[in-house]
Amino acid sequence: MKHSRIMGAEAFGTFLLMMGGPGTAILVPAFDGKVLMVSLAFGLSLLVAAYSVGPVSGCHINPAVTIGLAISKKIDKALIPYYIVSQLVGAALGGAAILGIAKGIKTGFTVSPANFAVNGYKALSPNGYNYMSMMLVEIILTAVLVYVVLATTHPKFSQGFGGLTAGMTLALIHMISIPIDNTSVNPARSFGVAIFAGGEALNQLWAFFVFPIMGAVLGSILYKAINE
Repeated sequence: MKHSRIMGAEAFGTFLLMMGGPGTAILVPAFDGKVLMVSLAFGLSLLVAAYSVGPVSGCHINPAVTIGLAISKKIDKALIPYYIVSQLVGAALGGAAILGIAKGIKTGFTVSPANFAVNGYKALSPNGYNYMSMMLVEIILTAVLVYVVLATTHPKFSQGFGGLTAGMTLALIHMISIPIDNTSVNPARSFGVAIFAGGEALNQLWAFFVFPIMGAVLGSILYKAINE
């Protein structure tokens, strides 16, 4: 029963993140300042999810965060598959919901890597950043995210502020890296749009599993070195 509650909470939380983050990026027309709006949408989505499903599952809603917490012995490693499977399912459901809504516009909507908030480098980068830039930003910023999430578990951290801290961190991360690769730091978020956009987004999807997970490992090591 406990496992089913965790999976339900993580699937719902990840679905909420998809609707708030990629949903805003896809459904809101382009305008000056949209990067800031999308960044805040991701941060607010995580904040809302943290306070709504956090008491049940801890609100990882990100395979990299789950792996980082497991490395730091904050969760039982046996729970990793339950978390990750439910996160991927929630992300896929979120992507499907966004696509269903987008198709209702009067001008029509044909999904592609160019219009479905996918992560990528070179041609898929909003500003043409290369593979190396993408790799560095995903490793570094995922490490930052995982470090902050771990910091909220410290006994001296102010109770009740974990969701706010993590949400604002995610917003900041998006402000930095949306221009580079549309910001992943979350394999589930990347998966939830790439499986519908297809093409080069699907070909590059592996990178947004590998490098955020590497960043999660780095963030866990850094947290242990500084705090423990």
